[in-house]
Amino acid sequence: MLGGKTAIVTGAGQGIGRAIARRLAGAGVRVAVSDIDPVSAQSVADEVGGMAIACDVRDEAQIAALVDGAQQALGQIDMLVSNAGFARGAVAGPCSASDALWQDSWDVHVMAHLRACRLLLPGMIARGEGWLVNVASAAGLLSQIGDAPYSATKHAAVSLAQSLAIEHGDQGIHVSCVCPLYVATPLLGYDADATEDRPDRVLTAEDVAQSLMDGLEQGRFLILPHPEAAEFFRRRAEDTDRWIAGMRRLRARAFAEGLPADLAALHRLI
Repeated sequence: MLGGKTAIVTGAGQGIGRAIARRLAGAGVRVAVSDIDPVSAQSVADEVGGMAIACDVRDEAQIAALVDGAQQALGQIDMLVSNAGFARGAVAGPCSASDALWQDSWDVHVMAHLRACRLLLPGMIARGEGWLVNVASAAGLLSQIGDAPYSATKHAAVSLAQSLAIEHGDQGIHVSCVCPLYVATPLLGYDADATEDRPDRVLTAEDVAQSLMDGLEQGRFLILPHPEAAEFFRRRAEDTDRWIAGMRRLRARAFAEGLPADLAALHRLI
């Protein structure tokens, strides 16, 4: 299905993005590896036989340069995988995060995907085929304790993906949204290859990449590397008040011994 296609993968210098670039390349996709760190982008590009383009996805001009550079090198772009993301935490509550943190979260998790889609969608629609993938988070279906900017913007990312699927699905555009729970990446303090011990429910980046490939093959919109996320989402939808009460209890338990220093510490407590 994907052999001979082309893809841009953002945030591909490490973690989930790197694993996705590897999987796509293994399926015969020519990959433009993008990352804010040019050294890591080049390292992954060399590994997968792709090309590297440094890009800070908060910057609209850099996104335009990314798309233009990828098209010049690879020709038409068949797939966009918006994976770039970050989580700095707001463990003291939503109001503890600065406006700058909220804005960065919005630009990285929502606007970066939208801006790239604006540039790539016309060609995809003209050809009658294209793939738009947003690596969001289960925080976009539920809510992450201790990081309201992350959760709010990931909810927006899921909503944007739904709108893209609704508006462009009849034009041959395949839209998928990947929503994992905890993943052993540098974002949560794990080393690049996640070799250290981790809680049972913490997946590897390779696990998430394989779930994405399976979901693409099956034509699924919502891809849940952690199947239990579907049950959690159902419970929230059926009784939101009960869900919030349960999350408050979970937060209280996690914070019982004092405020965690960061999300890397927090995820091991819950």
